[in-house]
Amino acid sequence: MRSSAWYSGEDRNAYMHRAWMRRGVPNDSFSGRPQIAIANTASDLTPCNAHLDEVAESVRHGIWEAGGVPLNLPVVSLGETNVRPTAMLWRNMAAMATEEMLRANPIDGVVLLGGCDKTIPSLLMAAASVDLPAVVVPGGPMLTGTFRGTPLGCGTDVWRLSEEVRAGTLSREAFLESESSMIRSRGHCNTMGTASTMGLLAEALGTTLPGTAGIPAADSRLLAQAHETGRLVVEMVAEDRRPSQVITRGSFRNAIVALAALGGSTNAVVHLLAIAGRLGIPLTLEDFDRIGGDVPLLVDLQPAGRFLMEDLYRAGGLRAVLGQIVDLLDPDASTVTGQPLVAGLDNAPIWDPEVIRTRGEPLLPAAGIAVLRGNLAPNGAIIKPAAASAHLLTHRGRAVVFDSVEDLHARIDDEDLDVDADSVLVLRGCGPKGYPGMPEVANLPLPAKLLRAGVRDMVRICDGRMSGTAYGTVVLHVAPEAAAGGPLGRIRTGDVVTLDVAARRLDVDVPADELAARDPSPAMAEALARPRRGWEQLYVTTVNGADTGADLDFLVGSSGHAVARESH
Repeated sequence: MRSSAWYSGEDRNAYMHRAWMRRGVPNDSFSGRPQIAIANTASDLTPCNAHLDEVAESVRHGIWEAGGVPLNLPVVSLGETNVRPTAMLWRNMAAMATEEMLRANPIDGVVLLGGCDKTIPSLLMAAASVDLPAVVVPGGPMLTGTFRGTPLGCGTDVWRLSEEVRAGTLSREAFLESESSMIRSRGHCNTMGTASTMGLLAEALGTTLPGTAGIPAADSRLLAQAHETGRLVVEMVAEDRRPSQVITRGSFRNAIVALAALGGSTNAVVHLLAIAGRLGIPLTLEDFDRIGGDVPLLVDLQPAGRFLMEDLYRAGGLRAVLGQIVDLLDPDASTVTGQPLVAGLDNAPIWDPEVIRTRGEPLLPAAGIAVLRGNLAPNGAIIKPAAASAHLLTHRGRAVVFDSVEDLHARIDDEDLDVDADSVLVLRGCGPKGYPGMPEVANLPLPAKLLRAGVRDMVRICDGRMSGTAYGTVVLHVAPEAAAGGPLGRIRTGDVVTLDVAARRLDVDVPADELAARDPSPAMAEALARPRRGWEQLYVTTVNGADTGADLDFLVGSSGHAVARESH
């Protein structure tokens, strides 16, 4: 095993490694037992992951039981609700730090504990790059909270209720009263936001013990699965079952199909692209449209539907969903168990057909992420039709342009703002380089005067991201971003924008030579990030575009797990 490079032998280096690591472990811990890291993103500042220390204990028991040595390894934890300007700024740093710690230490395999939005993507990027046997335990969603007898969708109802306050239909006192009801238990958001999506897609990729993703965080069955995962990872080390063998191009097909059927977060696009890049697997925006475009929406969950993650689990969970679309899955794509993902899906019943629809009665017949191109998005942009208003999926309107998030906040509720329900709201300078970190601001708040008039959706365009818990007719991830010279930086208020989702087009009605001749907006350029030191400078100078996953250019690809021996 890899760890024997540290622990075997009688020289001074081996002596030091063993002596410092004994600390009460059995004497045979260094003679043939696999050393298993538990990459743990538990943190009080990542409230959705705060319970992962308890999950880690169950993993530890399983590892010991199977003959391994469990080793807690706290890794970078990114709390979506707290860190500023956006957790996405540090996804690549978390992946890089985890990769380096796994490579640098006497580790034979790793269990990856994540939950909050960026933690599972960063852990999978790290595991893909270091390529040691690895398995994910998603932390699971919180239980459903209620306010005045109504279930609350974590995140989604924040957007909804806050807009009702701005519209004058809900008092600020009632809005603040709902705050204590939003988070009922441990766990991440209970809507089909990014955290839920990436936990479920980790299973669709084959990187979890089947049946684990989507178990509520407070459900004791999560601890049982964590225990079994501890036993499984020891087996994986013995059989040298690594990410490069488990995650194949077929695995990404399965993840894209699952993403569409679940009505999952648009953020999954940028995360799957980044994970594929670490493995050297060719994956493009077009693959999301080609593979997922005609997949039916089967799950009636917020923000695209009515129910919440606790309902999905009781209705049969991910495997019940996949069982309805097994013919669309890659039959050869494997899992961490060594068995195909499709194994046993014919025995995955739906227990509540209101929550999980059958293939014959979907919510929508085609629900995948739509990839748009045109003179506003030469490298692509995306939209989630399932979360959009059907009447806006084909639309022409006059652009109302905001040059920064600060500009948006300063003017969106100005009673003199020249805007109507047919206008197209454009926010730029929010891509990976621009803000930086590609913040979740693409679902722009609607002007208060239009909310008061009853308007609840408008076409919105941005080079940033939106929360997976958000909804609306939002075109996002526009590439190239404005900060990288994209045409979004050269359009002006008053230009006519055309959105045609069926034709997969996003255009501005400005002649090509005129658009090219325009200078980028000076106000936008003034607002762009100009870091002078630290991680932010490294990020801005090396980050790739959203259309390829927004990884750092020097992190794409795998470096493996080899490490030079030290000399004390």
